[in-house]
Amino acid sequence: MLMRFEPFREFDRITEELLAQRRVRQVPVDAYRRGNEFKIALDLPGVDPGSIELTVERDVLTVAATRASYPEEGDELLVAERGHGQFSRQLFLGESLDREHISAIYHDGVLTITIPVAEQAKPRRVEITHVGSVAQAVEAATATATA
Repeated sequence: MLMRFEPFREFDRITEELLAQRRVRQVPVDAYRRGNEFKIALDLPGVDPGSIELTVERDVLTVAATRASYPEEGDELLVAERGHGQFSRQLFLGESLDREHISAIYHDGVLTITIPVAEQAKPRRVEITHVGSVAQAVEAATATATA
């Protein structure tokens, strides 16, 4: 069996671990539009639903949650790869979204946020007036513009 010896690899791992514990961890996100709704799915496995906080301030949607660690006294930690502590994610909302009617569902470790598209941002059909000649069309357009 061949083993590689990298003396500084353990230092790199410890440094990364210490840095990761100090910063707020980001949450993976998927975002997509489905019809007249904008959907955001965030992975929050193992998070207590009561710790999830969803706030909207102006154009910023903030999701914060906490995943607790449950070691008991006398436990010997062998591997600790799962993140614990506070997680957050900020998303900037476009003007075309209706911030007043946001809803959220937490199911199977995924928080799904639904934001309706604002009424003024929805595609709408523009009526076309048909007139007989080009001269009449120019007159109709001029009359409509001055009215």
